[in-house]
Amino acid sequence: IPGMLMAAARLDIPAVIVPGGPMLPGNVGGNPLFCSSELREYPGRLEMGTVTAEEMKEAEKAALPTVGSCAHLGTANSMCMLTEVLGMALPGAGTAPAVSNKRKRIAKASGRCVMELLKEGLTPRKILTREAMLNGIAGAMATGSSTNLVLHLMAIAHEAGVELTLEDFDRISRQVPFVCNLQPSGDYPIVSLDASGGIPAVLKTIETRLHKDVLTITGRTLGTLLESIQARPDQVLKSMDKPQKPEGGIAVLKGNLAPSGAVVKQSGVKPAMYHFRGKARVFDSMEEADAAVSGGGIEKGTVIVIRYEGPKGGPGMREMLNPTSAIAGMGLGSSVALITDGRFSGASRGASIGHTSPEAAVGGPIALVEEGDIISIDIDNHQMNVLVSEEEMAARKAKWQPRTPQVTTGYLARYASLVTSADRGAVLQVK
Repeated sequence: IPGMLMAAARLDIPAVIVPGGPMLPGNVGGNPLFCSSELREYPGRLEMGTVTAEEMKEAEKAALPTVGSCAHLGTANSMCMLTEVLGMALPGAGTAPAVSNKRKRIAKASGRCVMELLKEGLTPRKILTREAMLNGIAGAMATGSSTNLVLHLMAIAHEAGVELTLEDFDRISRQVPFVCNLQPSGDYPIVSLDASGGIPAVLKTIETRLHKDVLTITGRTLGTLLESIQARPDQVLKSMDKPQKPEGGIAVLKGNLAPSGAVVKQSGVKPAMYHFRGKARVFDSMEEADAAVSGGGIEKGTVIVIRYEGPKGGPGMREMLNPTSAIAGMGLGSSVALITDGRFSGASRGASIGHTSPEAAVGGPIALVEEGDIISIDIDNHQMNVLVSEEEMAARKAKWQPRTPQVTTGYLARYASLVTSADRGAVLQVK
């Protein structure tokens, strides 16, 4: 979906996005709302002895019952819903189940719609304006979307020639509450949100925080589309007055460890971890960290630092899914934090802070952290700092040497030489 939106913005020819839609949830252990985000924590639970190998196998069989993207609000569904918020997909397209007749009707209507766009000359760049992008951020904050959406939306904006920064995410995060009770941050799968009115109902709920004069592929403005929509608060979609949480689902953190910013899905962080101090355990790859977590080598009160996994350092920006899943599965979600210049799966939850910029590969402060340093995380005040003096950090910086690149030939080497930092969407910039 991000690639499709980027291509639409780059080519600027009439286009309609038709997402595939979410799968239905599974039924595991009598829970009919089981999503694969929980399944990913089973290996950690197995190590802790809270589930058996047989129980894990049975859960694997039942967790993914149909075709479609994951049943929870991971990256795939975050982006599917974003297409609708941006006005690049028809109403309902972001949440209609993959196996539903509704999905078929949306696909057929999308074919008619793109021919109307061609007739009217309505192209993506007339829809993907800065105001539409800001609406996209607001929708992400309201739903508790994946932190990957931050990268993708900035990359889409870049292709559309629109200025979008982490400061926009930070500002809107403080203005738009988290109103959707969706897994992995909440209790329900995407199909439950669809039954509660889907993205139109979400946008109606946060209507006062939106730019309503933006165009959509229907040829009508967002405000016009919302006139006929009603939002009825329930257990899945809350109200602005009584939200899941008063701030948006994603927070931007800054401080001496992330001068250019880092992101965390605060909707999935337990209250006990909003203010946290711990000793750093430093790893220069995901594999090293994964081995330490799975081997029981991480104590409570630890801040795991995984570096050299950023856009240049990877190269590419891998998801730190294994360690975050293990942390949650082993019951350490309220006592261990993780910081990385890499990124996270949309299924990740807990105090998992990614996109730390500048990244380690370019000598960012995360490259200078040492074992045992005290790291302070203050999500309420959007701060993240390593408690080391400026003089000491400067001395470490003077000694720092770039690592030998992981890849030195081919397209990945070209990518590493051209890619920008995560705070800019990890877009390529020709020098």
